[in-house]
Amino acid sequence: MSKNDMDNDYEANIISLLDEDGNEYEFEIIDEIDYKDGHYYALMPLFDMPEEGIDSQSTYMIFEAVEDDDGEPQLAEIEDEDLLDEIAEIFEANFDAEDEEE
Repeated sequence: MSKNDMDNDYEANIISLLDEDGNEYEFEIIDEIDYKDGHYYALMPLFDMPEEGIDSQSTYMIFEAVEDDDGEPQLAEIEDEDLLDEIAEIFEANFDAEDEEE
């Protein structure tokens, strides 16, 4: 399969998230893992927010899949810094492994 064929077969997994003010932002799901009874997503923003230090070319964000009070799925920020560091290491190792395969 040629590189062009692979590029054409690739479809990004795009999701929209709302912040606490009701603003909608789009992200690409770049990886997801199960770790310590949780499910986590690495999301690449499809937007820049210089005032927040978010650069869509170099930033990814990690969220945990949770359910709200009504049992609806949501993504939440991880507040435990140690857990966030552990998960970031796993995602970074996955990204490094993908880079080595290319």
